[in-house]
Amino acid sequence: MTLLPRTGIGVDVHRWATDDRPLWLAGVHWPDQGGLDGHSDGDVVSHAICDALFSAAGIGDLGQHFGVDRPEFAGAHGVEFLTEAARLVRAAGFEIGNVAVQLIANRPKLGPRRDEVQRVLGDALGAPVSVAATTTDGVGITGRGEAAAAIATALVWSMT
Repeated sequence: MTLLPRTGIGVDVHRWATDDRPLWLAGVHWPDQGGLDGHSDGDVVSHAICDALFSAAGIGDLGQHFGVDRPEFAGAHGVEFLTEAARLVRAAGFEIGNVAVQLIANRPKLGPRRDEVQRVLGDALGAPVSVAATTTDGVGITGRGEAAAAIATALVWSMT
């Protein structure tokens, strides 16, 4: 039997918060930056990665596993979601090959911390993660600075 890889795609978008919550993005804290609104920490990068992994493994989505109806996830950090997502994917009989994610936002500048976020995300998943970022040149909710978004792809292998 030939084992074929499976791929998944995940997308997440959160508005920038109007209160003084801290920014947790791509698994790390960004001091002196306002945070994203959400039931958890609003980490669009981590959330998109989780959805990509769930999609690849065929085991639902972020809302099913970490939805707003789950009070235990109120204020939870993205790394907690990633660690649990990796556990669920492996429990379903898959191994994570790699993940690629693109942050779409005007801020923060990812480049100076790229190595750090890739290490943090990769450690949480136990698999390689590559992270890129872009802006939308003033177009749409991300370009106007109203929100941040992320799109992720994941590759998993069936272990059964």
